[in-house]
Amino acid sequence: MAAEDKAARIIRTVVDVIEPQFAIELWDGTRIGDFDGPILAINDPMAVRQIALKPNIGSVVELWVSGQIDIRNGTLFDLVERGPKGKFKHRLKSLPKWQLLKDVPSLLLSGAKGGSSGLGGKNPYVSGSNKEAITHHYDVSNAFYQLFLDERMVYTCAYFTDWANSIDQAQVDKLELICRKLRLKPGDRLLDIGCGWGAMLIYAAKNYGVTGTGVSLSEAQTALARERIKAEGLEDKITIHVKSYEHLEGQFDKISSIGMFEAVGIAHYDTYFSSVHRLLRPGGLYLHHAITRRMKRNKKTFGRKSAEHLALVKYIFPGGELDHLGMTVENLEGYGFEVHDVENLREHYGRTCRMWADRLHARFDEAIAEVGAAKARLWLLYLTGCALAFERGTVQINQTLASRRKRGISAVPQTRADLYR
Repeated sequence: MAAEDKAARIIRTVVDVIEPQFAIELWDGTRIGDFDGPILAINDPMAVRQIALKPNIGSVVELWVSGQIDIRNGTLFDLVERGPKGKFKHRLKSLPKWQLLKDVPSLLLSGAKGGSSGLGGKNPYVSGSNKEAITHHYDVSNAFYQLFLDERMVYTCAYFTDWANSIDQAQVDKLELICRKLRLKPGDRLLDIGCGWGAMLIYAAKNYGVTGTGVSLSEAQTALARERIKAEGLEDKITIHVKSYEHLEGQFDKISSIGMFEAVGIAHYDTYFSSVHRLLRPGGLYLHHAITRRMKRNKKTFGRKSAEHLALVKYIFPGGELDHLGMTVENLEGYGFEVHDVENLREHYGRTCRMWADRLHARFDEAIAEVGAAKARLWLLYLTGCALAFERGTVQINQTLASRRKRGISAVPQTRADLYR
């Protein structure tokens, strides 16, 4: 029996057991399943071989990016919503192993190769350079990010005062919420660590009269941020440095870190928290906005990386690591901060990522023209996966407000009525 026939039989065997609610179209046009809506297209029989050789999320990523598997008549979200119901792992255990054992070995020995993912090259974090890791993700293309971000190009969790709000409004509301939490006022010296395209600094300078300083490791982001600052006439109010936070001098009244902490890496937490403490004046406020993982009862198992995390680090965020909320609070207290508030925005980030993915899907041809099919497909998969992870509670995102510890009354009001007025 030809390798293609064996691959087709393996697919039919698996489909009969897991019962997905979508059709599957094989490389030769054969259709499995009589369903309307999204179609999972398996464009290469060797995709089955790759999954059999390496049954992990990394294989799925490479097959998707290379186009060996694709979706027609819908989106990745549509496919997931029609996926196998119930306990998926239990269904897999009921697969007829005798049938698979009959077909898989000869398919593995076929020697045929599928297409390339187009993701060649070493992991940029192997060298240990955080700058290389940041460049890998954020210097993809400013024009590419403009396809799916809001008009201010805020690449972090939005804040929805109404779930029907646009991404533009939700990002303005997020910036406003952070400014309120930091109790910004005219004349404050604000440092934004990992300032991206400058949205936080521009908003705070225009609306709260602060003097802003930003640090970033992305040359591409900084170039556009400076253009935007100049266009707003804020060159005398905002300065951005292409350098790491630990090399910055001086002190600030307020510090924000919005969506950059995930790139620090647990091994570098000492440098990070000690630097923030040094840069913040006594009594000054620090807003820590970061993604976290759920803590496990057995602390020893927390350090184990899931398959999804390993794929994320390999393809999207080299060097990235997530702590848990308890670790965040423990580090802040251990490095001389007083923690005042913690707010979980998990549902907001799920909504944000879903909107980003939908916007990228709507302009997918433009994305391909800008960065190539492989990278465009990778980012679409990444944004979809992030949306699902936040919606399901696999990961969290928290805003933690702290101050550099000092004796006496803190800088935080006795109530939080001012935040949500």
